[in-house]
Amino acid sequence: MVLNLKQGCRWQLLVPTSSGIRLTPASGQLFHQGGLFSMQATSAETNVASVASHLGMSVKVLTAFVAGSPVARFIRQDFLSRGMDVEGTEVPQGGPWGYRHQINMADSGFGPRGPRVWNDRAGEVGRTLDASEFDLERIFVREGVAVMHVSGLIAALAPDFCLSLAEVARKNGTRISFDLNYRASFWEGQEQRLGDVFRRIASVSDILIGNEEDFQLCFGIEGPQAGGKDIASHGEAFRAMIGNIRAQFPSAGVVATTLREAVDANSHLWGALVSAEEDSESGISLSEISPRPIRVLDRIGGGDGFVGGLLYGMLKGWEIEKCAQFGWAAGAFVAGLHTDYATPADEEQIWSIWKGNARVRR
Repeated sequence: MVLNLKQGCRWQLLVPTSSGIRLTPASGQLFHQGGLFSMQATSAETNVASVASHLGMSVKVLTAFVAGSPVARFIRQDFLSRGMDVEGTEVPQGGPWGYRHQINMADSGFGPRGPRVWNDRAGEVGRTLDASEFDLERIFVREGVAVMHVSGLIAALAPDFCLSLAEVARKNGTRISFDLNYRASFWEGQEQRLGDVFRRIASVSDILIGNEEDFQLCFGIEGPQAGGKDIASHGEAFRAMIGNIRAQFPSAGVVATTLREAVDANSHLWGALVSAEEDSESGISLSEISPRPIRVLDRIGGGDGFVGGLLYGMLKGWEIEKCAQFGWAAGAFVAGLHTDYATPADEEQIWSIWKGNARVRR
């Protein structure tokens, strides 16, 4: 087992989140052309948790809803349909110009035309999240939580909320996973404040996840050039970056980064590096998955799928190499879906992707 997890917990995975909706044009078309759109409930954190919830693990979601909103009802019902237990504060809308749920407008791209995503988060209800509105004593102490996953999206929107949860989780033996998910537009005008909060959360985290850009922009940790071509040739730079991360955040038993090169919108090279402290005798191990070609229907959510698969393996008590493989395959699985979250029927469906077995199962 990679991490010694708290035993006897009602909740295997808990995620704080700010929820919203995602609108995507049909058949990879341009958003500004209009026409038919699909609508789904979305958030980076519930995207991660969907791997565990669809595979039968107990998942708790902490969020905020606009009271009486049909969008809030849609989101709540969607999360429940994924097998998640949802606990959310009800915030009055405050009139037509008050609070609402974020809207994610996503053009998936096609071939040589890359994806474009526009986030409309004005008046987002998730920014009201406050730890005092949840019974954290019941959740973390009496019920118990094995792992809490936080992403940089909710941490940037509700920093005090996430910092409070991290402190409570740490105090009560809950393992903390932190995916940095840096977004320049979220940090604008509050760089110093968020830099401090992110560093404080990372300093108590057991699992740190990000890509080369996340660690450089959040913490100034030197790494390979972001978004470069021929990513497979930068292995040494990625390994050095992971070593630098460990030096700055020694409490992190696991450090992971995805490796992605976009050949075009529908063809990617997909890989990962996962470094873990396994035990006092074997020391630090490094599981490296060299970038392999995958077909892409919609790339959004692939990174969350990787994190979800990685955490699922840790919750199952697998060795780190197996966790990394399942994470890679879960990310590849999401890349072939219209949804930005995984909906696996069973573990075998994910493992078949890792093994390259796309034969029909009857």
